[in-house]
Amino acid sequence: MTNYNLSEKIALITGGSRGIGRQIVLHLADSGANVAFTYRSRKEDADALVAEVQAKGQKAVAYQSNAADHAQSNEVVQQVIKEFGRLDILVNNAGITKDGLLMRMSEQDWDDVIQTNLKSVFNFTKAVCRQMMGQQAGKIINIASVVGVVGNAGQANYVASKAGVIGFTKSIAKELASRNIQVNAIAPGFIETEMTEKLNEKQKEAILGIIPQKRIAKPEEIASVVCFLASADSNYITGQVLCVDGGMAM
Repeated sequence: MTNYNLSEKIALITGGSRGIGRQIVLHLADSGANVAFTYRSRKEDADALVAEVQAKGQKAVAYQSNAADHAQSNEVVQQVIKEFGRLDILVNNAGITKDGLLMRMSEQDWDDVIQTNLKSVFNFTKAVCRQMMGQQAGKIINIASVVGVVGNAGQANYVASKAGVIGFTKSIAKELASRNIQVNAIAPGFIETEMTEKLNEKQKEAILGIIPQKRIAKPEEIASVVCFLASADSNYITGQVLCVDGGMAM
């Protein structure tokens, strides 16, 4: 991995205890950042990750929080600023899926996915704005999805949430650009996570058939792009959506 210089930077990652979020936490720490992250329920995973980051010589704090809850999100951001003194990098990563064809999708499944995947991005971005504007510097990185660009049958709620994240990213990038705050989105394709591990061979073959590079990405490949967008190397990039998808959205 390329190590970007994030020494002394403070990063907050939502949904950081497992999957892509966990790799983002580790990669940011490897690049020199001190990290805070939220988790929903898996305290053992969160505690293990804190220990792993501390073993690298970086500071880490985990906050149990529901990213869809506006008050809780604001409280986490205030706690991070109190603990670390500033906040340089926000990675909005928290997300869930509740897939199903539209005819069978319940209102609850729609609401839950929109709240967790889209409202959480509003919650945390709004909460960090004042601090980053005061610093005249900041990086906000939103984890969207390639399906937010191209659509996907059976995922109307998830796709709508991720397309919303992309539109939100572009709007907030315009609002904050003059304050030296860069706001970008990453749109991952299929990634090796707990979700893809459950797929059978036929399902995996079907997925590989729509990926020009003919392989599923590793979470580290998303985390590396996060580190680039969090670094000074991306200071003139804002309002962009980087598809890290093996060519799916060409």
